[in-house]
Amino acid sequence: MQQYQGYLIDLDGTMYRGRIKIPAAKRFIERLQQAEIPFLFVTNNSTQTPEMVAANLTENFDIHVLPENVYTTALATADYLADLDPKKRTVYAIGELGLKQALLDKGFRFEEKTPDYAVVGLDYDVTYHKFELATLAIKRGAKFIGTNADTNLPNERGLVPGAGSVIALVECSTQQRATYIGKPEKIIMAKALKKIGLNKEQVLMVGDNYQTDIKAGINFGIDTLLVYTGVSTRQQIAQQKVKPTYEINSLDEWKVK
Repeated sequence: MQQYQGYLIDLDGTMYRGRIKIPAAKRFIERLQQAEIPFLFVTNNSTQTPEMVAANLTENFDIHVLPENVYTTALATADYLADLDPKKRTVYAIGELGLKQALLDKGFRFEEKTPDYAVVGLDYDVTYHKFELATLAIKRGAKFIGTNADTNLPNERGLVPGAGSVIALVECSTQQRATYIGKPEKIIMAKALKKIGLNKEQVLMVGDNYQTDIKAGINFGIDTLLVYTGVSTRQQIAQQKVKPTYEINSLDEWKVK
């Protein structure tokens, strides 16, 4: 078991399950904090700001972290676009506060007709008009960006549409595929690694979902730790040709030092 100098960590299914606490997750984070090992929560959720995510962890799950410990697909999207071309700073965005705030913080201006970029993420109040504006902007030449490809999200009512389902409508209307930012893509991992300030061999990706968290690590070329507290099962992993670097039943089993 290698000792890692930094951790990239998933949230739902790894730190908690919906509204249910995972006690081992709290203990795991406290061990990292005690050992002064840097970590980032890498999440495909583009709807919330880092402040909102950190507050939720603190208030509802007794996991006391700072906004600086959170890296959302909204932040990764804004970072990615900011690095593409310093002259292109207009964007049309379908999304919630988390996405729009991240774009504003990077100096982007919102433009409906001829933006440089059309960014589509999860929007709980999405309308036909928003889809229309995104479609027309892309048809006029805006680069099409999707925050993440997750087709569904679990909540107390079941599996509801995720960002990927929203993006798919615009892909259909434009006959173009979006450039995706979030897990399992390399883009969010590269940006997270830059933020944490370490090399690939120094960090470990921790998650419960093989299709997003673990594949993100595999695609990016970093070690992975699959914890069986969420989506993926041992039976499913047995069918995969490329296995996680490590598999555990609980984060209590993992020694950080």
